[in-house]
Amino acid sequence: MPKQKTRKAAAKRFKITKTGKIKSSKSFRGHLLARKSRKRKRALSKRAVLGKTAARKIRTMLPYE
Repeated sequence: MPKQKTRKAAAKRFKITKTGKIKSSKSFRGHLLARKSRKRKRALSKRAVLGKTAARKIRTMLPYE
């Protein structure tokens, strides 16, 4: 069996926790920040845990993580 390749773009964007959940950064943080409240920007800066369906797709891209 040949080795599987890791999708490098996915490896840079997602991290796997010790329990196996997948974390990603939240969207809506790139621009137009002046109209967003400080509370909202602070909440967007934290990592989010992906749901079951999205996590399954990402896991296929990260076979050895």
